[in-house]
Amino acid sequence: MTYKKRYRMERRYVICMSALWTVSGYFLIKSFIFFRTVFLSYFVFALLCGVGAIGLIRYHRKKYGACDVEEHPALERAFFDRYARRLLNWVMVAFGSFFGVMFYIITLSHHSSLYEIAEVVFSNGVVSAVMFFFVMKNAAMVHWMVNDNTREKFRRMHKELRFVIISSSIYWGIAAAIHFLLEKILVLDISPFFIVMFLAGVVIYNFTRINCFTFERKRYNRLVMITVVAVILVNGGYEFMSRDIWLTQPFINATPYIYQRNARISYNEESGIYTITKERGDFKILQLTDIHLGGGFLSYDKDKKAFEAIYDLLNATRPDLVIVTGDLVFPVGYASFSFNNTAPVQQFAAFMRNTGIPWAYTYGNHDTEEYAATSSRDLDTLYKSLSYLSSRTLLYPYTQPKITGRNNQVILIDNEHGSLNQALFLIDSNAYAGDGEDGYDYIHDDQVEWYRQEVMQLEKSTGRKIPSQVFLHVPLQEYKTAYDLYQKGSDQVVHYFGVNEESGTGKVSCSKHHSKLFDVAKKLGSTTSFFCGHDHYNNSSLGYKGIRLTYGMSIDYLAMPGIAKDTKQRGATLITIHDDSSSDVEQVPLDSIKRNTHPLRSRFFAKIGLSKWK
Repeated sequence: MTYKKRYRMERRYVICMSALWTVSGYFLIKSFIFFRTVFLSYFVFALLCGVGAIGLIRYHRKKYGACDVEEHPALERAFFDRYARRLLNWVMVAFGSFFGVMFYIITLSHHSSLYEIAEVVFSNGVVSAVMFFFVMKNAAMVHWMVNDNTREKFRRMHKELRFVIISSSIYWGIAAAIHFLLEKILVLDISPFFIVMFLAGVVIYNFTRINCFTFERKRYNRLVMITVVAVILVNGGYEFMSRDIWLTQPFINATPYIYQRNARISYNEESGIYTITKERGDFKILQLTDIHLGGGFLSYDKDKKAFEAIYDLLNATRPDLVIVTGDLVFPVGYASFSFNNTAPVQQFAAFMRNTGIPWAYTYGNHDTEEYAATSSRDLDTLYKSLSYLSSRTLLYPYTQPKITGRNNQVILIDNEHGSLNQALFLIDSNAYAGDGEDGYDYIHDDQVEWYRQEVMQLEKSTGRKIPSQVFLHVPLQEYKTAYDLYQKGSDQVVHYFGVNEESGTGKVSCSKHHSKLFDVAKKLGSTTSFFCGHDHYNNSSLGYKGIRLTYGMSIDYLAMPGIAKDTKQRGATLITIHDDSSSDVEQVPLDSIKRNTHPLRSRFFAKIGLSKWK
């Protein structure tokens, strides 16, 4: 039998055998992790794979064990070099992967249960299985190639393998000890540093020592090396930019309690509806939109300015409820050096918890960007963990309607004696439809039908039309229609206040897909106002077909080039609901209120001899 033919047969056999042992080991470990539930099925499957591997080994030895193979020294040496190099590199990669998981476990060990640690171990089981497969496959191929032509090089490779294992163990042992101490004492995670240094060591090793046990010196392709380094930098950079960074925490910790009301809040677990029973008198809602927290190194100063602006607006208006209409975060690396969209959410939740003011939230298009570190589902889980039962401020529903969108909810405002005053609908306008630059999604038919049913149910249960207001992120197409008519001087539109200056033309960035929501709202006759965000320089409020369409003033210091220096578009929208269910809407420009009210800034200006400034 020719050497090439025998080599191909052996490679197929080794791949199948390694795969069977890997799967067997993986499901055997999995069977013990889930011992009380599906132990038997996993154990049986692991056993079958193990038996299959043993059967394959016996068959292969019986059929090809004594087979004569022609010698081919050149091919033997070339193949030995290939698999010996691969074996050592996969061993080093396996070390890095294993200790990467170990670092995470060390971090969890300070504040998590054994179950959570076991969950992390299991979630990384597939990666560990892949590492085991490649190490086993390459080790088996190297072992098969040992003969008189390669025996001396095999001894050198074996010695080098011991060096790699011992040196890697020492490096990662020291790294793990340092990581444990820093996590425990300083709560500082520098694991990315150790991982990057190890990867750099692997690259250096491949340029220096790896040729000491091979027949031919490896020639490195520049393009391949550049690609490898680029992949390492991109993956490492993404992992680093996906980490939680809490640079604004001192400001958040110093935020004082603002909320002065005594409204009662209840939650219906079956419907997912929060009910706020207000005190006698006006109930004030402050709409904040497009806050765009970055949560990274590059956005620290702008995040702090955003928090300062919000604090000033809250302190000046003293609202009973805050509604954030999307784009709370901006996980776009170029602006903030971060893809993390969880740390800014947690920071804002902590900030609002310190103020004591209840708040609600609907998603924007940037909150769950495709390349953000956290998916829509995981972010939904995070919001639920931060919601009312734990924070007593965030009114995020634990139960949501099974329709399009990431969070569609109703908040009811009751008068002091229990009569229903107002219904607030927070509807997800969704993110992108995939049609290019203006490919924003829209409010789908099933969402509109849910809205219609909720309005009808409220009317049925109370015997009257309940005034309602709708909050969303991306404006409806009717915003554009109304603004176009306003520019033409049409008497079909009533101008209340504000201007549209997006892109210098007053552009309305609505979806190209028409939503039925406005038409249904007009037909039902209960919704008096829509409030949106999205276009940072648009803040007009127009009446169209009996419904008021209002843009909220934005907070953004980060997302749009140069916007940090602009001021006239920055602020909030104050909605005042009266006892008779009527409401007023007004703008609260940031420039119009007195500033320097946060304790950290007050102390700073006092030190330099300045009083409050406008």
